[in-house]
Amino acid sequence: MIPDYITFLWRLYLLSFTGSKRFYAWMFFLTLLTFLGVYAYAGQFAQGLTVTGMTNQVSWGLYIANFTFIVGLAAAAVMLVIPAYVYHNKDLHDVVILGELLAVASIVMCLLFVNVDLGRPDRFWHLLPPFGKFNFPISMLSWDVVVLIGYLILNVHICGYLLYADYRGEEPKKLFYIPFVFLAIFWAISIHTVTAFLYVGLSGRPFWNAAIVAPRFIGSAFTAGPGFMFITFQIIRYFTDYKISDEALRLLRQIATVALLINLFLVGCEAFKEFYAESTHSSSARYLFFGLHGHDKLVSWIWFALFIECIAAVIFITPPLAKKWFFSNVACVFAIVGIWIEKGPGMVVSGFVPTPLGEIVEYFPTLNEAMICIGVWSFGFLIYSWLVHLAVPILSGKVRLMPREQLNP
Repeated sequence: MIPDYITFLWRLYLLSFTGSKRFYAWMFFLTLLTFLGVYAYAGQFAQGLTVTGMTNQVSWGLYIANFTFIVGLAAAAVMLVIPAYVYHNKDLHDVVILGELLAVASIVMCLLFVNVDLGRPDRFWHLLPPFGKFNFPISMLSWDVVVLIGYLILNVHICGYLLYADYRGEEPKKLFYIPFVFLAIFWAISIHTVTAFLYVGLSGRPFWNAAIVAPRFIGSAFTAGPGFMFITFQIIRYFTDYKISDEALRLLRQIATVALLINLFLVGCEAFKEFYAESTHSSSARYLFFGLHGHDKLVSWIWFALFIECIAAVIFITPPLAKKWFFSNVACVFAIVGIWIEKGPGMVVSGFVPTPLGEIVEYFPTLNEAMICIGVWSFGFLIYSWLVHLAVPILSGKVRLMPREQLNP
């Protein structure tokens, strides 16, 4: 068993350096963007957060906005796991590992965004349970670290074991992965719920201090995640010979449709609560949707986001349009972009305006912030591309353990 596993790891290592010119070009492009982000981060590391658009009044910006959105992408892998393992859906079972690999890459990006947001990244070790002043269970941030790292470990184990079983040509032993699958289902919901509680627990910020935030986070995650996988799986199917059925893609589209409608409903409920019985606690919502005392940097962004989300919903629920791949892809892109704006800058930044003292300080990201974000996203795509590059030959049966009599004739 151990020699076989070492051989498995060695073949994965060799597989990392094989591929078409197109694959190498894609990886080189992502590596270039990653180094661009590293260069920008070197400037931030040397000069501090003064190179960002953040201030004492608005202490979370583009980094935490991306973190919040990407946690949802990671959590959305559960929308493949539940149909595949609980309801034994054959079509989704064939692609569930690709979704779990996306969760792995997403969690890595989340941890990187947390790190680049730290003014003193050398103190990151305080977030590691055995070493730093973890402040568990009082701090919600400590809970978030636990669930993120735990979810990463679960998905690495599940994917690694299933790929190894495929490599050996064996039926996976349920004892080694099914309990972890069901734990991962619970964990997927928890990572985004706990992230929502980071906001909800801040009673001094009325815009976030609402019970509806957690359901909104889940609804938006289950829209953007399946939408992202809907597009990604088509790309994988086009550029590789791994067979992904149309039915699997249709199921992802249906999940995104239902979740998007739920998300829009929850946004409407939130808007009703804020504006029907308006009070001073509605100032952040007013700033976001209509502007406040002449300050309106986010107004056009949030209305654009809601507009394209509504267009996506119309396409999804109109069968003649939804059945066409082009329109379905457009709807998924609109849903992803709209939710990124709504859930990222729309949720994060507006919660700081005005401050508890009534100050209005607007935020806009700097070029340096944008370059770092591009670098982190590129590194995430780099990891996911590499993982898919390793997984597809195993899943399609091209890479298998050779019988011992062939290895030693």
